[in-house]
Amino acid sequence: MEATNINLLLILILLVMTWCGAFGGYFLKLASDTDFRKDLPTLVKWLIVGLISYGSGAILNIIVLRYLPYTVVFPLTSITYIWTFTLSYFLLGEPITKRKLLGIGLIIIGAVCLVL
Repeated sequence: MEATNINLLLILILLVMTWCGAFGGYFLKLASDTDFRKDLPTLVKWLIVGLISYGSGAILNIIVLRYLPYTVVFPLTSITYIWTFTLSYFLLGEPITKRKLLGIGLIIIGAVCLVL
């Protein structure tokens, strides 16, 4: 593979890794909102899906760290907050505030500065 294709693949893996982290948090949030006394199977289901999502993200993180510097990979995991922000708005109905938008904007600026 050419170096450009490898870098694009690593960036794609890094994005999927951040999605896994965001979805892991989302499913653990669903688990936390489940009354274990009334619906234990649903609680267990959300816990398992959340842990699998987090675990998948961790494995992808290890793969990316093999090829990219830690000083780039770790800060770029902050992209997870962008997906979390989006999921919380669309799936949980949480409000979007100016402060949150400013924070997301700063995360994007920081990620771009790291990659360039």
